[in-house]
Amino acid sequence: MTEPNKLTHQGVPDHQPSAGGIAARARAAATPQYLAGLNPEQREAVETLDGPVLVLAGAGTGKTRVLTCRIAHILSMGRARPGEILSVTFTNKAAREMKLRLGQMLGQAVEGMPWLGTFHSIGGRILRSHAELVQLKSNFTVLDVDDQVRLLKQLLQADNIDDKRWPARMLAGLIDGWKNRGLTPSQVPPGEAAVFGNGRGGKLYALYQERLKILNAADFGDLLLENIRLFREHPDVLRQYQNRFKFILVDEYQDTNVAQYLWLRLLSQAPSKPGVAVSSVIPEAAQRLSGIHTPSADENSETGVMDSGLAPIGAPRNDEGNIVPQPAATSPPKNICCVGDDDQSIYGWRGAEVDNILRFDHDFPGAKVIRLERNYRSTGHILAAASHLIAHNEGRLGKTLRTEDVDGEKVTVTGSWDSEEEARAIGEEIEELQRAGHKLNDIAILVRASFQMREFEDRFVTLGLPYRVIGGPRFYERAEIRDALAYLRVINSPADDLAFERIVNVPKRGLGDATVQMLHDHARKRRIPLSEAARAVVETDELKPKARGSLRDLIISFDRWRAQREVTSHTELAEIVLDESGYTEMWQKDRSADAAGRLENLKELVRSMEEFENLQGFLEHISLVMDRDGGAEDDAVSLMTLHSAKGLEFDNVFLPGWEEGLFPSQRTLDEQGRAGLEEERRLAHVGLTRARRRAKLYFATNRRIHGTWSTTIPSRFLDELPAPNVEITESKGGSGWGGSSGYGPSRFDNVESFGSSYSTPGWQRAQANRARNQNGGRGGGQAGGGFNESQSPFSGSRSDASGSRSDASGSRGDAHGSGFPRNKRGPMTIEGELIAKSTGTTSEFSLSDRVFHQKFGYGQVVKIDGNKLTIAFEKAGEKKVVDSFVERA
Repeated sequence: MTEPNKLTHQGVPDHQPSAGGIAARARAAATPQYLAGLNPEQREAVETLDGPVLVLAGAGTGKTRVLTCRIAHILSMGRARPGEILSVTFTNKAAREMKLRLGQMLGQAVEGMPWLGTFHSIGGRILRSHAELVQLKSNFTVLDVDDQVRLLKQLLQADNIDDKRWPARMLAGLIDGWKNRGLTPSQVPPGEAAVFGNGRGGKLYALYQERLKILNAADFGDLLLENIRLFREHPDVLRQYQNRFKFILVDEYQDTNVAQYLWLRLLSQAPSKPGVAVSSVIPEAAQRLSGIHTPSADENSETGVMDSGLAPIGAPRNDEGNIVPQPAATSPPKNICCVGDDDQSIYGWRGAEVDNILRFDHDFPGAKVIRLERNYRSTGHILAAASHLIAHNEGRLGKTLRTEDVDGEKVTVTGSWDSEEEARAIGEEIEELQRAGHKLNDIAILVRASFQMREFEDRFVTLGLPYRVIGGPRFYERAEIRDALAYLRVINSPADDLAFERIVNVPKRGLGDATVQMLHDHARKRRIPLSEAARAVVETDELKPKARGSLRDLIISFDRWRAQREVTSHTELAEIVLDESGYTEMWQKDRSADAAGRLENLKELVRSMEEFENLQGFLEHISLVMDRDGGAEDDAVSLMTLHSAKGLEFDNVFLPGWEEGLFPSQRTLDEQGRAGLEEERRLAHVGLTRARRRAKLYFATNRRIHGTWSTTIPSRFLDELPAPNVEITESKGGSGWGGSSGYGPSRFDNVESFGSSYSTPGWQRAQANRARNQNGGRGGGQAGGGFNESQSPFSGSRSDASGSRSDASGSRGDAHGSGFPRNKRGPMTIEGELIAKSTGTTSEFSLSDRVFHQKFGYGQVVKIDGNKLTIAFEKAGEKKVVDSFVERA
C-alpha cells in the first residue's frame, strides 16, 4: 500500500480550509486553552518565540498572563524542557504565583522548573555549584544585614577608624551600592572610595571581601557579583549555562540594576568559542552604567578591547601581554524575552536603571518590540489622565494606554486649607462611599511619604473606620515612635515598667540583659517599679562602675525632665527628651536607607502633640489608637506609600499631598535633577493607574514638613493633566478652601461654633462635648492643668486631677460609641502604694547578721541605711548592696 505522503496530486490544486468552514472551526477548537481570551497583541507576545523580544506592558494590560502563557506555549510546543527555561522575577511571591498559574494551565504542578525564581535565588544556586572557583565552599553562609554590619565594625576597629564618625552601616550601604553596580573592589572609582574613612572605602571593601572568603560567607550582593566574576573568569562555566538555557524570560525588566543587567547579558549571549574574551561581549552600556573604565583604541591600539582584570583566564595574548582579538560568535542571539514598563520604573533610589529597558533594541539588535496598550483595569478618564501625564517624560519608549470600558467618572482634584482638613475631607468621602455600598477593601489612600499617614490614622480612629497599613507598620507602631513614646510614658508615670525596660538601653548605654534581669529581681522582691529598683541599685556596688554611671545618668535625666514638665510645653519637652537622651543623634548617625524617614516620623510625632493640651492628654489619645484591634479586618481601608502600591489595584484611590516639594519630592529634584523629576512623574503615573473606577487627587495650601509650616503650591503634575478628563471639586473637610474663587477664609477664623454640615460620629461627639462644657457640665472635679475634653472628640478615658485614668470601660464606649464620659471613679492607689513601698522602707536584717550574696559570697552586716546594707564580705571586701539581693546564711 502506498504511503499517504507518497501519493501524487497531479492536476489537483492545493487545498486550504475555508474561513468559517468545518475544518477551520475544528482547528480553532483544537487551540490550546491557555491561548483562549488573549487579545492580538498578547497572543503575538506569547507566540513570538525566536530571537530577542521586548514586551512593553502598560499598567493593567495583563503582563503576568502573557509571561506565564509564553512559558506554557514553549513547553506545549516542545521547544524546550522545563529545565531549559530560565525565568527570573523580583520576588518569591511572583515566582510562586507564576508556578501556580503554570500548573493550572498545563494541568500539573510545574515542579520540573528549577530555574524559575528570583535573581538572587538562581544566582545563589549557580554559585553553590561552582563555589570553589570563587574561593568559597558549597555550604557557604549568606549573611544578613546585621551580620554584615557586625563584620564591618570589626574591620573598622582593626583599622583604627572611629565608628561614630564613620558608621559601619554607612559603609555597608556603600558596598551594597557598589555591588549593585557590578563593581569589585579594584573597580570602585577613587572619588567614590574617598567618601568614607578619608579615602579608605575601597581598601575596606577589599578587606571585607577577603574576610568573607575566610569565613566561607557571602552577602546578598555577592550572589550576583560573584556570578559575574565566575562567568568572566571561567568561560567554560558560562558556556555551560548558555547552552543549557534555550529560553530566558525576565519579569519587571525596568527595575533591574546594573549587576542584574550584566548577569543577564552574559547568559543571553550566544555561546562563545574557546579563547574568546568574555569581556568582548559586555556592551559599552553596561561599562558606562557600572563605572568600569573601557580603554579606547588609542589606549590599546592593538586590541581595542577591555583588559585590566576583565579578560578571562587563559585568553590568548600577544608578546606585549595584550589580548589577541578573536572573531565574534556567529550563532544566532539567544531567545530572550523581557517584560516591563518603562513608565513604571520607580526604584531608581535603590539602584534600578531605566536605561536597561530603554536600550533593549541597542543591546539586542533586531529585537522585536511588542506593545500591550489595551488596559483591562481602569476607566477611560483615568487612563487618559495617566497617559497625558506620563507623556511629559522624555526618557520613554512611548505607548498610549486605551480601554474598551466606559469613560466613567473624571479624575477629581480638590484643594484644602491644610493637611488636617485634607484628612477630614478624605474621611468624609470614604464614609459616603461606604454608605453607598462600597467595600472598604476597595478603597486605598496612597501617600508620597510615610509621615503623611499619621493624620489619616488618627482620623480613622476618630471615625471608627477600620484600616490597614500595607508595606509597613502603622504610624504609632513604628519602632522609633514606640521608643519615643516610651520615654514620655516613663516621664508621665515612673511606675511604667514596660516603657522603662524598652528604653533603658536605647540608645546603647552598656546596660545589657544581665543588668535588666538584676533590676527585675530586685523590683519583684521589693514589689516596686523598675525605675525605683534602678534608683536603689545605683547606690550600691552591684553593677560595674560604667554601667552604674550610665544608669545613674539616666535616672538623673528623668528627674530633670519631670521637673521641666512643670514649666515647659509638652511639645518642647518631647524635643528636649529626644535630643538629650541621644535618641535623635542615634538616627542621625545611622546611614541606613530608612534613617531619614525615621527622623521625619519623629518630627511628625512632636507635631501631632500640638493639638493636645498636655502630655497626659496626648498619651491617653495614643492609648486609644494603640488599643485598636491589630488583627486583619475583613473589610478595611488600605493605607500605603506610592512605592508600596505597585502591582495593586483598587476601585477607589485617594492621592493626597500633590504639592511642590512633597510630590515631586524636593530632595529627589535636588539630588537627581531632571532624571529625578521623570521618576517622580512615573510614580504619579503608577498612583493614577492603581484606580479602577475613581481617582481623587488632593493638595493642601499649608502643610508642615520637617517640623516647619509652609505655604505650598499645587504640584506641577496637576497642570500636566488633561482638562477634559479632570473635574475640580470643593473640599468636604471644612471651610478652608474657597474653590475657584481663590483662597477662602481660614478654618481658624470662626472658632466660636462648630457650624458645619459635617455629620460624622467624631464631629457629633465634639459638638456634644463643646455644648456640655459651655453649659458648665464639666464640673469642678478637674484641675486647671488637666485635659481639656473639648480639644478632642475622644471623651472617654481622661485624667482627673491626680493624673489617674478613668474606668477602662468608659474609654471603650466613648472611643467608638456615642456617649459622654461615664462617671469617673476616685484616684487609683496602686501606683501610690508601690511608690510608698519603695521609699523609707526598713530592712529586716540586723547588724552583725551573717548573709550570703550570689556574686560576693558570705559576709557580715556592718551598717544599715533603710533597705541598703553595707556588708563586709569575706573575699570581696566591704560592699553596699540592696537587702533583697542577700539572704541569711
